[in-house]
Amino acid sequence: MTLGLPCGLLVAYYGDDFTGSTDAMEAMTAAGVPTVLFLGVPDRQALARFPEMRCVGIAGSSRGRSPQWMENELPQAFKALAELGAPILHYKVCSTFDSSPTIGSIGKAIDLGTKTMRGRWSPSIVGAPRLKRYQVFGNLFASVDGVGHRLDRHPTMSRHPVTPMDEADLRLHLSQQTSRTIELIDMVQLRSPGADACVRQLQNQHVPVVMIDVLDQETLQVAGRLVWEHRGEGIFSASSSGLQYALTAHWRSEGWIPKEHSLPAASSVSVIAGVSGSCSPVTASQIRWARDNGFHTERLQLERILDANTRGGEVVRASQMAADALHGGRSAIVFSAEGPDDAAVITFDRVAADVGLSRQDAARTVGVALADVMRSILNKVQLQRVVVAGGDSSGEVASALDIDALTVAATLAPGAPLCRAWSRLPERDGLEIVLKGGQMGGLGFFGLVKDGGGAARD
Repeated sequence: MTLGLPCGLLVAYYGDDFTGSTDAMEAMTAAGVPTVLFLGVPDRQALARFPEMRCVGIAGSSRGRSPQWMENELPQAFKALAELGAPILHYKVCSTFDSSPTIGSIGKAIDLGTKTMRGRWSPSIVGAPRLKRYQVFGNLFASVDGVGHRLDRHPTMSRHPVTPMDEADLRLHLSQQTSRTIELIDMVQLRSPGADACVRQLQNQHVPVVMIDVLDQETLQVAGRLVWEHRGEGIFSASSSGLQYALTAHWRSEGWIPKEHSLPAASSVSVIAGVSGSCSPVTASQIRWARDNGFHTERLQLERILDANTRGGEVVRASQMAADALHGGRSAIVFSAEGPDDAAVITFDRVAADVGLSRQDAARTVGVALADVMRSILNKVQLQRVVVAGGDSSGEVASALDIDALTVAATLAPGAPLCRAWSRLPERDGLEIVLKGGQMGGLGFFGLVKDGGGAARD
């Protein structure tokens, strides 16, 4: 680092799911800002292993949790991160703003997090052009296969099984989750000489949320400058990885970090194992591609997984099928659904109700089962690289593998880097793992994970 940035940590963040947490880590690492992601609140000994880090994160699971869970768990994590002394405390949310008043409430997280920092505003940057996410006049858009969609008309998010988006204006969406004032610095204000005055006028003791539009590199850089220059004595921000992209764009423009920095491309491996709990049509097409290109794909039978009497046997069956394929030289993926129109998704609530489970408890049961499958595979087959698809699934799997921390090892697809696992267990230390959000990656993503490289396959 050159002069211009303060010593010590620059950003500390809590990720509301594991895939988003690695996305934020990738954004900083790729810009030349050393970053480590812990899978729990780190103690001094854990932090001492990474003395060169300028950004520290904690991978969480709040995206799928209730407001009461957040009240019980998040204050401790926010306090621990704030005590590290970074001027920006970031609550990392998905770039599709997945949330509702009852599940993954971003508003509740903001209400809790703003108590931790002394700032008089809480900026929010959600747009991330690298991930094809754009916020314009407060409305969020996302591109799928080159076509832009307003979030409430998005083919996946408008039909999300847990937190469907029925409103693209993030001010209106967030207002259902908090009584806090929600303001906007829009595209016109961003490009005007009065952008800084807007920030100053909006700051007050009630700490309003201030959403900042981002459409392109120009607005991304300005958004990063506003956050950095008006951080005051420390601010809390609920943002996507757009915050990291914005901050590093500003720092780069000032010459404080390298103008050109990139991650190495991933090498190839002979086989990979994967599990998927994603219901996204993007992941469904990736599973079909894998099947058509020599991967063994094994469906997890949800009726057996949700029934406590048959769960263990189904985990053994699926993991053994995958292990047999791997021993035979074929990569293997175990999945719970193949897109939003899969019968497993359509009948999920009924099947869960039949065994006395709520939707939320049933979803977590599936995630735990996928974690058990992955752990069983790794106990049967020595592997260098694994992949997990789905935000909630990634959290369950990574937590079950005795991993203490992750760092970025190489680039694969935007938002889904190849990570290096750090563990006290020798058999897990050094494991390469990719945590992929449901909508991340190109059609041949699983082939990319196996064969390496740095750009998603068509």
